[in-house]
Amino acid sequence: MAGKKTNLSDHKKFNFTPDAKTSIGIVVSEWNTEVTGALCQGAVDSLVEYGIKPKAIDIRYVPGSFELPLGAFLMLQAKKYDAIICLGCIIQGETRHFEFIAQAVAKGIMDLGLGWITPVIFGVLTTDTFEQAKARAGGKHGNKGVEAAVSALKMIQLTKDVKGKK
Repeated sequence: MAGKKTNLSDHKKFNFTPDAKTSIGIVVSEWNTEVTGALCQGAVDSLVEYGIKPKAIDIRYVPGSFELPLGAFLMLQAKKYDAIICLGCIIQGETRHFEFIAQAVAKGIMDLGLGWITPVIFGVLTTDTFEQAKARAGGKHGNKGVEAAVSALKMIQLTKDVKGKK
């Protein structure tokens, strides 16, 4: 549980061998850049650790988390990525704005993955405070960017396995 200072990004290492064409798109919100930059770095480091070449990682930026689904959609239209990772940070404020944005972003990202049959990964922090966000972007609770990268690779493998491209 997060309250116990657990590193939420710990995961069992798994075998993933990218082929020469494996390509990952990452779309990153520019809002809360201290957090989203750390998420992006965690994702890139993890992808490289699993054998993805840095030149096969395409990073694009959008103004805020609300724009993540459109950014991912535009990348999907290029039809050159095996997965798209969406990284953002939505922090609770004094109004209900947080609820509307978080729900719209989650639904938009989910709908893209289902509609395109390409993994579109939700790597968006939804926290009560900036401190909680930092704790999940390379702090005491790990890095959600790492989790998103691992999820992308596992979903790429699942897609290959189901389609018979082992």
